Amino acid sequence: MNQISPLAFVHPDAKLGDNNIVGPFCYIDADVVIGDNNVFQNSVTLNQGLRMGSNNEVFPGASLSTKPQDLKFHGEITTCEIGDNNSIRENVTISRGTFSKGTTKVGSNNLLMENMHIAHDCIIGSNCIIGNSTKFAGEVIIDDCAIISGAVLVHQFTRIGGYVMVQGGSRTSRDIPPYCIAGKDPIRYCGLNLVGLRRRGFSNELIDNIGQAYRIIFSHGLVKEGIEEVKAKVPMSKEIEYVIKFFEESERGVIR
Repeated sequence: MNQISPLAFVHPDAKLGDNNIVGPFCYIDADVVIGDNNVFQNSVTLNQGLRMGSNNEVFPGASLSTKPQDLKFHGEITTCEIGDNNSIRENVTISRGTFSKGTTKVGSNNLLMENMHIAHDCIIGSNCIIGNSTKFAGEVIIDDCAIISGAVLVHQFTRIGGYVMVQGGSRTSRDIPPYCIAGKDPIRYCGLNLVGLRRRGFSNELIDNIGQAYRIIFSHGLVKEGIEEVKAKVPMSKEIEYVIKFFEESERGVIR
């Protein structure tokens, strides 16, 4: 049975699962679908198009599946999909998609800290930690297990790889490759995220191979030449393949 405060508004067309807690002054619009065991503290707004899983906790002032801040949006039916076991802190805003992708996606087991923003058509992976006041512009992609510190500004269409650590206050309009630390001003590659990789169970041999791959790629003026040398000299694994594919698919260019 759901526990819904008498001071909350739940649209009759909204679909709620079981054992959800809806605090006072929450607003749940039509065309909202919610799973089980979610907690919505006071003053949470769930706008139309939200599709949320189970076991999430949403803190006061958060507004999810908001209308995109994009002048090309003309009211088309789009969604915002959020997975399971997320902690969405105070005043977080997440926009729904536009005609471009049709949806904004947030995975599972993420910590989204106070006042951060996810714009339209972003794709956020799982097991990420996003710091206070960090802002993602439209169609940003964040891969799994990324840690992005506070007050980071990410340009539209930018991709950030998995297992990274991004320094607080950074700005990037280029892609940040996986497994690294990125920081300084202007932002650049600052070595591997050694502590993070070891905490995630990466072996010393694998970490050495990833480091060798980056040394080779960054030693070449042309990324293509570096990738060919990596393929020839570094033992192949799914992690090395991920690094290679990241560089090959980058459209905005990768930080160095």
